[in-house]
Amino acid sequence: MPDLPLSFLHRPADPSIAAPWLLVLMHGVGSNEKDLFGLAPYVPENFHVLSLRAPYAMGAAAYGWFAFTVDARGERTINEAQEAASRGVVAATLAAAAQHLGIPSERVVAGGFSQGGIMALSLLLTQPYLMHAAMVMHSRLLQQVVALVAPAEDLQGKKLWLSHGTHDNVIPLAAAHVIRGLVKKLPLELTYAEYPSAHEIVQEELRAAMAWLQGLFAVPADLMK
Repeated sequence: MPDLPLSFLHRPADPSIAAPWLLVLMHGVGSNEKDLFGLAPYVPENFHVLSLRAPYAMGAAAYGWFAFTVDARGERTINEAQEAASRGVVAATLAAAAQHLGIPSERVVAGGFSQGGIMALSLLLTQPYLMHAAMVMHSRLLQQVVALVAPAEDLQGKKLWLSHGTHDNVIPLAAAHVIRGLVKKLPLELTYAEYPSAHEIVQEELRAAMAWLQGLFAVPADLMK
């Protein structure tokens, strides 16, 4: 892989795969690219796995996609300039990686956990031409993105995995319900799941998400164009 706009870790797809896919993963706030790279052994070998490091340093080996504050009522206020900049640099990184690997957008998936999932969801909703699907875990919808959602015809045929923990004490389950409510109004194919967990990816969730990824390439790519 060449230099990309963001630091990353890369697990190549099985070289015997004639038409590989690309899964780009984004970690939660305060973590780094090593975090979700731990999922790579579970990802189907049809995928190149690219785990990105967020651009804003928060401490030793700790990074974020954008800063935010939480008031006494629990309301969050994000740094909108940082979020927009991160969305742009992730889009550029995803496009550059796909081009280098020779992977068309209909075989690209953006995924993330927590704040990384926010980024994946935002990219799917605003720049769907970059990818076929998004895998979003324990995340929420940014209201700033709602006004930027792409036209329905551009979202047609795109897919979304959305999962959350019923006991999540960082991003409440209601946040997933908000995403689900919006997506039901859009021509996206939604796979939604809840787990009796906190702010974490549990084994049952991981297995189901990987099965969903496997199902993406069960349909010949030429039928998805």
